Amino acid sequence: MLGAIGPGDVLTYGEVAAEAGRPGAARAVGTLLRNSDGAFPWWRVVSASGRLAPGHEAEQERLLRCEGVEVCDGRVSRQ
Repeated sequence: MLGAIGPGDVLTYGEVAAEAGRPGAARAVGTLLRNSDGAFPWWRVVSASGRLAPGHEAEQERLLRCEGVEVCDGRVSRQ
């Protein structure tokens, strides 16, 4: 699932957890991404409110913008 998130696509931690068959495990998704050493496209996953990853906002914003994703005030506008 995580590897299938393509450039320009953005999902929430909760959506990834639900797709993995573990609804309610959004925090576990965050932990997995934090500990994956970049094995997954972590920058394409945001909080339910669109907020970027705490402590990595600048890098995540840069990566998302390179893929054409709009970021405003530290959040992705999801439509």
